[in-house]
Amino acid sequence: MTASRILLGAVIAAAIWGKGGSLVQQAPASASAHRNPMAEDTSAKMAGGKLYARECASCHGAMGEGSGKAPPLARPDIRRAAPGSLFWVLRNGALRHGMPSFAHLPEAQRWQIVTFLQKDK
Repeated sequence: MTASRILLGAVIAAAIWGKGGSLVQQAPASASAHRNPMAEDTSAKMAGGKLYARECASCHGAMGEGSGKAPPLARPDIRRAAPGSLFWVLRNGALRHGMPSFAHLPEAQRWQIVTFLQKDK
């Protein structure tokens, strides 16, 4: 792949994310009604951090800074997002956007990742 194609891909990805094309925003309204059963659980935040390091950091960066076409997750809109919407993204993914589904993880582990992502909420 040429450098110009890589640059073009990065520009397109940035434009999509910059215009509210966030996968979290694409979650159905019914998903946002789901509450995180682990929201106040300190051990869930720690477990979510370990899961994030294992499952997410290779694309989104160790500190959630994003890399390549994977968007940063250490953002205020992610911390403020409806937990059910984040859970929906983890469960369903969006392969067209490069986001795989994490439905292979047990539901509790997906909630732990959500808890970790929203740790500063």
